[in-house]
Amino acid sequence: MLATTRGEIRAILHPCATGPAAVIYVGGAIGGFEGPAHGLYGRLADRLRGDVSGLRLHYRHPNEFDECVVDVLAGVSFLRGAGAGGVALVGHSFGGAVVIKAGELSDAVRGVVALSSQTYGTRTVEHLNKSLLLVHGKRDRILDYAASEDIFRRAHEPKQLVLYDEDDHMLTQSSQQLEDLLAEWLPSILRDAPAIGRN
Repeated sequence: MLATTRGEIRAILHPCATGPAAVIYVGGAIGGFEGPAHGLYGRLADRLRGDVSGLRLHYRHPNEFDECVVDVLAGVSFLRGAGAGGVALVGHSFGGAVVIKAGELSDAVRGVVALSSQTYGTRTVEHLNKSLLLVHGKRDRILDYAASEDIFRRAHEPKQLVLYDEDDHMLTQSSQQLEDLLAEWLPSILRDAPAIGRN
């Protein structure tokens, strides 16, 4: 649990004893710890544990956008207090927009991954000014991949858009490809991250 002035946030920590960087993972509108792609978050956090710490968060108030952003920022503050020099954020669906907004608000964030993201909450994505990776399945029937294309168009560099032709909202068909992509992308943007700015 992360104790905050607004209540306790349920969390699972995957600590790395040797690296100064960390990744926060958040789910969609109902929260949860597992993420898309057959429980991607737990697998990825364990896989990256030799390089970066992982923190899986469950929102205090799922589907309340502003409160969920506050939860992610609380996670950033916790990791910074534990010595993390740089932090990356990963969110799915509703959580994609949550991490984009949190990334805009925190100088400690080095990069953001939005998976099958919604557009609500991304109106000011041009202020992100951090590495952004957008991933979406072209067969998504919940949030059309045009949402990620729209966010990509409005965001500034550095940015990347990956579309999986045969996949849906949960990215199950591309689960291994996605895990491999993030296992390379996340450490690359966090490598040699020094202690920086405000939380």
